[in-house]
Amino acid sequence: MLITIKHIAKMARVSRSTVSRVLNNSGYVSEEARKRVEKVIEDTGYAPSEQAKSLRTKKTKVIGVILPTIQTETPSRIVTGLGRELSKHGYQILLANTDHNIEKEMENLDLLKVRQVDGIVLIATNTEPELLKKLEEMDIPLVIVGQEADGMMHVSYDDYHAARELTRFFMEKGHEKIAFIGVDETDRAVGYLRKKGFLDEMREQGLPVEKEWIQKGIFDIESGYEAMNRVVETSEVRPTATFAVTDRLAIGAMKYLKEQGLHVPADMAIAGIGASEMAQYVDPPLTTVDYQNERAGEKAAQQILAKIDSRPFQEKIILDYRLIVRDSV
Repeated sequence: MLITIKHIAKMARVSRSTVSRVLNNSGYVSEEARKRVEKVIEDTGYAPSEQAKSLRTKKTKVIGVILPTIQTETPSRIVTGLGRELSKHGYQILLANTDHNIEKEMENLDLLKVRQVDGIVLIATNTEPELLKKLEEMDIPLVIVGQEADGMMHVSYDDYHAARELTRFFMEKGHEKIAFIGVDETDRAVGYLRKKGFLDEMREQGLPVEKEWIQKGIFDIESGYEAMNRVVETSEVRPTATFAVTDRLAIGAMKYLKEQGLHVPADMAIAGIGASEMAQYVDPPLTTVDYQNERAGEKAAQQILAKIDSRPFQEKIILDYRLIVRDSV
């Protein structure tokens, strides 16, 4: 026989609304009535269906997560922290991948809304006006991870100061000629703020920045290889160090240098950002910056759950970072 709330109420000698309050842990129920209901639930092994709970609470207990790629560690670490925190509260996640395509990002926002998720976490790589306008129009709890967004809940990193500290670290090791491998500045956090931090620190210390030393790639190892090639081949004076805005770009740069018979760090010091797992296993191990990505996921989950439950929440969270010094500098 299929056990329903009606059966539970009859067996516990209470109303159906009392059973519902016990199941949802909401509203007043006397201790005696609660114990009777809980005993009947335990004896019968009753478990309400997710569909039935959704109809009662108007919640699907699903959070949509839009990520830029499934091929790099940063999004996967954020999702790990996010999923761990959400599961504590009975929520599941529904993933949507954009492959760094803003049109797909927009489509996925609409798709998740149609799927009636309770909230959306966007692991963002750009803050283009078209996307921001779309986000502002979404009438659903939404948290952005990885980018600052005025007026919207977000969890971001201190990209600017991390870049300045890493640049100073190169200087402390005696480097004055420092190249930079970045990404497109439509990615405000990785492309713009990290570059600005680097340039501001160089200018403040009165150090030269040749235009040939500034190169741009995308989020993969091959483009780091190609960018390092351009630095070496086009520079009249070769720099002694290279700041890459991601570990994958830095590892690509190291590969190029090795193929040219140049040694890291003797001929060129290299550092990245991201604290990827592979960074500690390349030769030499890569100096990098750790952004605690799993913690970012946990914080985003806490924000969106508070928003869903109409509890106070912190709209803007900026996480700290730490420099991991290894043998590449």
